[in-house]
Amino acid sequence: MAKGDDIRERLVGFAVEVMNLCDELPQTTAGNHLGGQLLRSATSAAPNYAEARGAESPRDFLHKLGIALKELNETEVWLDMILKRRMADETKTARVRQECYELCRILAASVRTVSSKLGKLRSIQGS
Repeated sequence: MAKGDDIRERLVGFAVEVMNLCDELPQTTAGNHLGGQLLRSATSAAPNYAEARGAESPRDFLHKLGIALKELNETEVWLDMILKRRMADETKTARVRQECYELCRILAASVRTVSSKLGKLRSIQGS
């Protein structure tokens, strides 16, 4: 398995879990709205991560990874709303929310690492 494949697989698995969760939301105005927003943000993280892995430069990698992280952060908020409204099975939703949180932490750590390396590279090049 190549470096990053495990995160990619987790992001894809997470997207599938969110798809399943969205299918269980009530067919109400609120359920349809939250489901649509959740589906868009959660399913975009994996493709954005894949784009980051194929980036043309460290800056491009950082930008695309940042987009994936932003989508996951948004997803967390939609999941919180679903939990607070009790629109779906709470145990399942909480499990999906926990995976989202863990993925956010992983991507945020990667963003910090790459940002630090870019900062050091810039200071070396500026010397």
